[in-house]
Amino acid sequence: MDTREAIKEQINSHPVVLFMKGTPQMPQCGFSASAVQLLSACGLKNVLAIDVLVDPAIRQGIKEYSNWPTIPQLYIKGEFVGGADIMRQMFDSGELQKIIQEAQAENI
Repeated sequence: MDTREAIKEQINSHPVVLFMKGTPQMPQCGFSASAVQLLSACGLKNVLAIDVLVDPAIRQGIKEYSNWPTIPQLYIKGEFVGGADIMRQMFDSGELQKIIQEAQAENI
C-alpha cells in the first residue's frame, strides 16, 4: 500500500483523525498542542492521532493529500476540517463541538 492509500485508509476507517507532531500526551509543537486541547475541550473520547514526525512519507504525504501545507490536520468522518487556526475558529463558534458530537454519536 502506498502512502496516499495508507492515509486514505486511516481517514476513512476512523471517525476522527488528527495528523500532528508528537502525540496527544506529548505534542511536539504549539499548534499540535492547541489542536489536542481543542479536541479535549469538545469532549472527544476517541481520536486516531498520527505522529507525522515518525514517518517522513506520511508527513509529506498528508500535505499533498489535503493540499494543505501545515500540520496539524484534522479529519472528521473522512472530511478534511483544517489546521489549528481553523479548529480554533470553529471551536469559538461552536461548530467544532457540534461536528465532533455528531461523529461520536454515529460511532457509539
